[in-house]
Amino acid sequence: MGLKEDLLKLKEEAKKLIEEAKDKNSLDKIKVKFLGKKGEIKQVLKSLGKLSPEERKDIGKVANRIKEEIEGLLKDKLAYIKRIELERELRENRIDITLPSHWIETGHQHLITKTLQEVVDIFISMGFSVAEGPEIEREDYNFDMLNIPKDHPARDMQDTFFINKDGYVLRTHTSPVQIRTMLTEKPPIAIVAPGRVYRKDMDPTHTPMFHQIEGLLVDRNITYRDLKGTLQKFLQEVFGKDTRIRLRPSYFPFTEPSFEVDISCSMCDGEGCRVCKGAGWLEILGSGMVDPNVFEAVGINPEEYSGFAFGLGVERIVMLKYRIPDIRLFYYGDMRFIKQF
Repeated sequence: MGLKEDLLKLKEEAKKLIEEAKDKNSLDKIKVKFLGKKGEIKQVLKSLGKLSPEERKDIGKVANRIKEEIEGLLKDKLAYIKRIELERELRENRIDITLPSHWIETGHQHLITKTLQEVVDIFISMGFSVAEGPEIEREDYNFDMLNIPKDHPARDMQDTFFINKDGYVLRTHTSPVQIRTMLTEKPPIAIVAPGRVYRKDMDPTHTPMFHQIEGLLVDRNITYRDLKGTLQKFLQEVFGKDTRIRLRPSYFPFTEPSFEVDISCSMCDGEGCRVCKGAGWLEILGSGMVDPNVFEAVGINPEEYSGFAFGLGVERIVMLKYRIPDIRLFYYGDMRFIKQF
């Protein structure tokens, strides 16, 4: 039998084995058997040296063609095996896309955080900037420089958390941020100071820690009308454009004159109901024109500059806006409550 017939026989043998192969491992063995460095085709070609140049050329062409055919058969069979394996895997691990998926519950911002950011954004849109300060505050910034007398009830041990005897307290409001700003910046000043504050209180409308945002505007010729216009714009953004406000005379050590600010009751549109106790109004915040003594304490000339300040509890806004009866619900961590908002 000649070399050409040997090569054709090997091709037929390889073809049969490839057809019978069931997996990639079998194909790899067939490839080594026929096409490897010590494969059977190589063994046959070792006898080329006994042939004439023309015969060697002819047998070489036949050998190359047979190797290409075997490689093609191996490639096709491998693709077929992969397709069969994929079909089997899809059949055995079939996913029914018509079944409802598992609900993955996502978190969201706490109602206090969300409202605080909304309030800040409103004032930023009105030209105010945000200022921050420490929660452990100097007593003189928290009281003295805000014109709060030594004998004022807010300075009693039962109302304020005193850190030590060195004159540090947990701030009872964010007003010290106003003091720090006026000590380091020159007018005009327009800031809001959001943050946590602390007082010794615990009942349905008070907690030892709560969130407050205070505002300060200082410039030449600032009047009561600027204060009222700013607060009316802000409160209508929060509670609706039909919200009415009124300012009632009051007293705060750091403002003169001082005003309590009420909004028309959203439950009865000011007609009087159980929520507003028949008054038609709901108290929302405190405000006033900055007391000249406060300006003098921070080195601002009260003869040249005037300004207004205001402060409100964020929890108070949330309770009124969402009709929540007890402030403590915000901090109990009850998911039944939190998920409602």
